[in-house]
Amino acid sequence: MATSFRVRTRSRTELVDVTRDVEAAVSELGVENGAIVVYCPHTTAAITINESADPDVATDITGTLSDPVPHAGPY
Repeated sequence: MATSFRVRTRSRTELVDVTRDVEAAVSELGVENGAIVVYCPHTTAAITINESADPDVATDITGTLSDPVPHAGPY
């Protein structure tokens, strides 16, 4: 039992809310109870949980991620 969806980004470092995509996948599968695993197979992407109550949190996260790994070249 599996389903998938694609996430498109518009910038090098970006947080994308996938809540609606996950809800749609759960609905499509007909899951009523149990656990859902959200998996990202890309080596330069990650999944985080953020309640989105404070928009500054997203800015803090993307800013902090950019500090230790500055953009250097085509990577």
